[in-house]
Amino acid sequence: MGRKIGTEQAESVFRQYADLIYRVALHNLDYPADAEDILQEVCLIILTKPIPADEEHLKRWLIRVTINKCRDLSRSYRRRKWESIEDHENLEAEKPPEILAELQELPENYQNIVYLYYYEEYTVSEIAQILRMNVNTVKSGLKRAREKLKQLLTEAED
Repeated sequence: MGRKIGTEQAESVFRQYADLIYRVALHNLDYPADAEDILQEVCLIILTKPIPADEEHLKRWLIRVTINKCRDLSRSYRRRKWESIEDHENLEAEKPPEILAELQELPENYQNIVYLYYYEEYTVSEIAQILRMNVNTVKSGLKRAREKLKQLLTEAED
């Protein structure tokens, strides 16, 4: 698969991709603190596991690892029993742009497809490789996500 790298090289890879990893994690999770935890976990993986040798494969691999870590956190028992202080206090928070709020209402598979396509500017075939899906599945998922977003946005306007 790849090569195991030293601490200096791992730091360089981490610095180069930290923003991408954090954005993908924040997109998949509700809280910035959780996204920061995922960022740390991916950093540990970069330090301890063999990583892909070429640059583009490395970027895709990091996205895949980040998404998998987010799923693991979302499915964990601790996470299901955990309650945020934000659920119990009336704190003012910055509202996400309307489209991002609507995007969160889509099923998880659609969210990742739309995010990678529009925000990270990957092609359909690249998304299929990253998410380990068939190209046609990604195309139909993108089409269905657009239709669902259109429906959600028109309902929000009414």
